[in-house]
Amino acid sequence: MAQVLTKRSDFLAANRGLRVARPGFVLLTRPNGGLGQRYGITVTKKIGNAVVRNRMKRRFREILRAALPQFGLADHDHVLIGRADGVERDFDTLGQELEHALERAKAGKGDPARGRRPRRGKRQIPNLRASGSAPS
Repeated sequence: MAQVLTKRSDFLAANRGLRVARPGFVLLTRPNGGLGQRYGITVTKKIGNAVVRNRMKRRFREILRAALPQFGLADHDHVLIGRADGVERDFDTLGQELEHALERAKAGKGDPARGRRPRRGKRQIPNLRASGSAPS
């Protein structure tokens, strides 16, 4: 049976791995150095209230328990990040999407990092007042 990720550092490490996005969730996978199959679930506060977030986590937990033994990657961490569309999606549809996402991850076909900004470094903010186009 798969273990549950509890440390923040494990979640951050998974974020540097392979990313597969689906309408209801984003799947992150990363090798964990022989620690077996592990999974974690996260849903931000942007998605509904606590009742909605907990319902989503319960659904993800059941889908992962069913799919990981058969479709999961051995010795990898799997992290599901909930999206707003995941609340209203049919349970069977979510299961099929997870199986498809795990197959893509197993084949090494992640999604490109579109629109993701670098985490570090100084971002350039234009000085509008110097150019004379500042709103009045």
